[in-house]
Amino acid sequence: MRRVLLWFALTAAVIVSLGVGVSSSSSSSSAVSITRFDGSTISAAEIDGTVTRLMKAAEVPGVGIAIFDHGKIVYLKAYGFRDKDKNLPLTVDSVMYAASFSKVAFAYLAMELVDDGVLDLDKPVYQYLPKPLPDYANYADLANDARYKRITARMLLDHTSGFANYRWIEEDRKLRIHFEPGSRFAYSGEGINLLQLVVETITKKPLDELMQERVFQPLEMTRTSMVWQERFESDYANGYDEYGRFLGAQKRNKADAAGSMVTTVADFARFMQAVMAGTLLRPKTREQMFSPQIQIRSKHEFPTLSDETTDENKAIRLSYGLGWGLYWTPYGEAFFKEGHDTAWRNYTVCLDQQKTGIVIMTNSGNGEGIFKDLLETLLKDTFTPIEWEGYTPYDELPPREPLKVHKQVAVDPKVLGRYGLPPNIIQSNIIQSNIILTVRREGDHLSVQESVQGSDEAKQDLLAESETQFFSTTADDVYSFETDSQGHVTAMVLHTDGKDIPIKRIE
Repeated sequence: MRRVLLWFALTAAVIVSLGVGVSSSSSSSSAVSITRFDGSTISAAEIDGTVTRLMKAAEVPGVGIAIFDHGKIVYLKAYGFRDKDKNLPLTVDSVMYAASFSKVAFAYLAMELVDDGVLDLDKPVYQYLPKPLPDYANYADLANDARYKRITARMLLDHTSGFANYRWIEEDRKLRIHFEPGSRFAYSGEGINLLQLVVETITKKPLDELMQERVFQPLEMTRTSMVWQERFESDYANGYDEYGRFLGAQKRNKADAAGSMVTTVADFARFMQAVMAGTLLRPKTREQMFSPQIQIRSKHEFPTLSDETTDENKAIRLSYGLGWGLYWTPYGEAFFKEGHDTAWRNYTVCLDQQKTGIVIMTNSGNGEGIFKDLLETLLKDTFTPIEWEGYTPYDELPPREPLKVHKQVAVDPKVLGRYGLPPNIIQSNIIQSNIILTVRREGDHLSVQESVQGSDEAKQDLLAESETQFFSTTADDVYSFETDSQGHVTAMVLHTDGKDIPIKRIE
């Protein structure tokens, strides 16, 4: 059930020792000398040594690295594994989950539509829709707040809409506007998803088709998509949590501008080259994309609605453009973007004038712990606001809590059947109301499989700890089953991350 709730931090039972392998490309010759932000150089051998040392120390299974100099990809390499159990190496063409890298790819599409004259950054977005925004089911919560009529595409792209990151953060899980739109920065996936609705409405095309036609195909990103494709099965990366436990791949079947994209480090490097060059955009449009829209004074990027402020990032003029974070260095403006999910941690940053930068993609919940060292060593980047980003170095993290030990008993077949999740459960950051969970016997244990709108997710094995309580082999989730006075199972309760989620039996 990796996709039922964003807070389902899936885990497993044993820490697997990390071996580090290397998959090279033609851009990673040992003779290559890489120029860094300050003009100094670093050799390919030094890069290899740094990456492999950090991966081992921080227990990161796989890392993809792309480095740019004057807009060219001068280093492209994959390290470690895309599947530890099968000893399959990560390659530069292995499909990985992009997480919020999706947002900047979508922002690029939006700016193309600005160039076409079909999207006005300062026109209230509700005016593009054929019916009032609250008449759409996902936006009914805004019916009594007329401030939605002031929200523009510019505000959605620079994260000043007033929305929380996602509505499930709210106690009642309802969408609301927290401040005057345009007045302050608060990162919001909800805002990006609203712009997706607008873009699909004005173009009369689904997002996946638009992204293929307007971004991926023109930039030759041949192994990138907003939804999973069968052809990716030959080379894709599995994700691992902070304990090094298998979480599998992200295989979304619905395009989500805020976070459904899958890509490779090679493909995303091509995208970053295009961004640096302004390919597909008019020069003035690109300039606007990287112009500060809102100063950032928040102490941290997350939680997004925190009122805690600071002047610590004033010196680097931390701000947000249209889809991109911005800061200033002695070498000029830098633009950056993060990607973060339970088992996927990504980061990219480039100096706009020098066209020098990096892409880092990892298939590990521990990935962010090596970002600071990678940036400082590989690029001499000491300017990225590490604390604001929440990128605590691996050797400064508190000890991990020990895993719960379960005992296994025989399986009682009376719990087999189908169970339906209640409405307003979050699945892949999108409100869903028709999630079905099927419990089956698998030899000496059970499995639970999620089905969303007829699309089946991978099975999750469950082992019995008692007659009515089961634990996941790949998560911290525990399931307990409730019975009536006749001993018939009527419901199960998912216990995860301190929450108890009731799930009724439907057959």
